[in-house]
Amino acid sequence: MQVGILGSGGAAFGAAALLHSMGHGVMLWSPSGRGTAELAAGNALTARGALEASFKPGVASSCAQAVAEADVVMLAVPGYGHKAIFDAAAPHIRAGQPFIVSSHVSFGAHYLAGLLAERNVDAPITAWSTTLTTGKKATPTEVQVNSVRAQVDMATLNDGGDGRQKSLRMCEQLFGERFKLKEGLMAIALSNLNPQNHLAISLMNLTRMELGENWNQGAHITPAVGRLIEALDLERLEVAKRFGVSVRTVQEHFSRSYPVAPSGVHEMNREMVRKGIGGFGPKTAQSRYVLEDVPFGLVVTATLARIAGIPAPLHEAGIVTLSAAYGRDFGLENDLLHALNIDGMSMEQLRQFAETGKR
Repeated sequence: MQVGILGSGGAAFGAAALLHSMGHGVMLWSPSGRGTAELAAGNALTARGALEASFKPGVASSCAQAVAEADVVMLAVPGYGHKAIFDAAAPHIRAGQPFIVSSHVSFGAHYLAGLLAERNVDAPITAWSTTLTTGKKATPTEVQVNSVRAQVDMATLNDGGDGRQKSLRMCEQLFGERFKLKEGLMAIALSNLNPQNHLAISLMNLTRMELGENWNQGAHITPAVGRLIEALDLERLEVAKRFGVSVRTVQEHFSRSYPVAPSGVHEMNREMVRKGIGGFGPKTAQSRYVLEDVPFGLVVTATLARIAGIPAPLHEAGIVTLSAAYGRDFGLENDLLHALNIDGMSMEQLRQFAETGKR
């Protein structure tokens, strides 16, 4: 199949390399144009690490081209760019054209579905709980892939009855048998563990980030950081229980993503370091660990907790503490939640909206 990837960062390059290795065609689109400039000049995209590949992907000059020439469209940018790209892509998506969100944040699939409904276009929107590859863009033409996850949770909106199985088969055809179907988009909304994990990691290592130090992330998930991640996880699990959805624990997340046995978070990361799995923490405070995961992850979980009437003091404290440290209010920066206006919904109304996209 031909896949149009909207994005040009580490997740986009990693997905492109995996698609190429599976025999599919890839066209990348960079919203600014800078992210694909070197590729547009004819240079190859090279992946190293857990995935080795070197190839010349297609490069789209516009979002319209990337969508028009694709059998499947995939969004792979940080959460703070989702709304703008949904707005750019929605006018060009065809009826029945699959759209993958990697990874899904802040009920973005519902926002896109609303844009398509305004055009009377029905297209399946598949939401992933996290990215399929981990790593970072090393140079304008190189990506360091730290790992390819063994399993990613997914669900589909606008699935047309048997669409869930069709979407699963499509994802498996594109990327291999790495996916687990969840019962709906509420489960996906509460399945992304990056925000809680990155909160603990960044909060406890913020000066390392600010000073640009070179630090092994897994080695710095010390017993104290591991306990904080586990406590944050208990808050998320309680919110999921209140909404009646099944989500994996943080221990299951690490075990299914990496070849380590379930244990404490510190112990599992220590084993990953021993095996040479994983990578280094951010070398800048201007990292998606904070700029994406706080407003588009922690704020969402905290909002769901308030709607469910459940306390989430660690999530709330994380938002307030990092807002103070950064001198900005992360609670106000989620443009998707603002556009969807879910704050005034009851639990039942939110459940209905999460499953159908309709209020």
